[in-house]
Amino acid sequence: MKPIWIVDDDASIRWVLEKALARENLATRSFASGREALAAFETDTPQVLVSDIRMPGESGLDLLALVKDRHPGLPVIVITAFSDLDSAVASFQGGAFEYLAKPFDIDKAVALIRRALEESLREASVDIAPSETPEILGQASAMQEVFRAIGRLSQSNVTVLITGESGTGKELVARALHKHSPRAQQPFIALNTAAIPKDLLESELFGHERGAFTGAQAMRRGRFEQAENGTLFLDEIGDMPFDLQTRLLRVLSDGHFYRVGGHQPVKANVRVIAATHQNLEQRVRDGLFREDLYHRLNVIRLRLPSLRERREDIPILVRHFLVQSARQLGVETKRMSDDALRFLTGLELPGNVRQLENLCNWITVMAPGQTVEVKDLPRDLTQAQPIPAGGNGFAVGLGTGVGGSGTVSLAPVAAAPSHGFDGAGQGAPANGADGWIGLLELQAARMLADGQVEVMDVLGRQFESALIRTALKHTHGRKNDAAIRLGIGRNTITRKIAELGIDGAKDE
Repeated sequence: MKPIWIVDDDASIRWVLEKALARENLATRSFASGREALAAFETDTPQVLVSDIRMPGESGLDLLALVKDRHPGLPVIVITAFSDLDSAVASFQGGAFEYLAKPFDIDKAVALIRRALEESLREASVDIAPSETPEILGQASAMQEVFRAIGRLSQSNVTVLITGESGTGKELVARALHKHSPRAQQPFIALNTAAIPKDLLESELFGHERGAFTGAQAMRRGRFEQAENGTLFLDEIGDMPFDLQTRLLRVLSDGHFYRVGGHQPVKANVRVIAATHQNLEQRVRDGLFREDLYHRLNVIRLRLPSLRERREDIPILVRHFLVQSARQLGVETKRMSDDALRFLTGLELPGNVRQLENLCNWITVMAPGQTVEVKDLPRDLTQAQPIPAGGNGFAVGLGTGVGGSGTVSLAPVAAAPSHGFDGAGQGAPANGADGWIGLLELQAARMLADGQVEVMDVLGRQFESALIRTALKHTHGRKNDAAIRLGIGRNTITRKIAELGIDGAKDE
């Protein structure tokens, strides 16, 4: 993270802010004039700029105008006296993030700078396109068709709809389409519409004006503005709320949108690539997706094959992921025996390429020896039972690691482990986005796709039950000790045990 720049001709203010930010472990760099700061911009940039308005030479407003011209996404906080509020208004018109009125409370100043810092990091995470597009590997004929389509679209700005099961690499294909398009030097912005709460998605897409709603303390650019002249990738478009579909259709049809709370139209020169694992035609028939938006998005459709449709690619992908995982961890690359490769090639992997990558990460960390045999693979793969008819790929029922009825196992049947428990209750902590949380997200997505209701309540009860049963096992049934270990109150665990029908708990 870059330092916070402080520009003020008053040495005491620079000193106070430096010390306060140092206590927060935030790096700073100070300048006594706007001219010094402008000179520094020739070779470097800050994460946040804090500048006084009234200074000899270049004023804070002059500095703001020049900085915003060169770095429009950089948050700038201006410092002003109470008698200079006209300048504060001018600073907002010039694009300032917020202002500090002298004399200011140092704690409030630090809180404001932290908020600007979060905004800056959020902007950086979406504005900077990856320097290298990850490889898309595949020799199967189904993948060769995808590669040909990317090639045919290389000089086009047409809207593309990418379909395919979860984990097939839809974002990789979207990035490849962008990289080989006339917009390659412009931003590539990705947004998973299913991962953003409905109340925030509109602001995330279109931005908002200052004061548009509670907490909107500064104007924020949405993803459409961030992707200007580039590509906006909308993942899981099938989950977009119906009312927002109307706003998206408006942008696609006339090229303009309004920020939340705004009254001036904003022009959008953006190529949209959308993706979904759902059947959009069925969602249109069910009244869950606008038919006119579907036709706007479905100009060119690319369907990505599942891994079971390209089994001949599994050995290539395994070798690639093992090399990649070993490089990330700084260890020697492991190799698969011929028998182990044949075994993996015959597996049903509902998580597709993403699940295979997770498995290779597990192998790099957990498998003994440099040559991996079938017996070295996770137990829930080698001892997997067939999925019951009508099942969803998860063993949901009696747990094997906790004991007692009603316990839930989120380990996928015949699937790669989630960097977590290997079926025997051992393994590396599953704290990554593709670990047990990823499996939970997959289970929730499948339940939602199946039309189940009260998904939050069902999964929440299962999660709480699994936690409490595990804690009781570790405390030999003593619920007071279990409550302490879980960080909840005695009354809470007693109530939960009764609600969830958990047996075997005792007071002492």
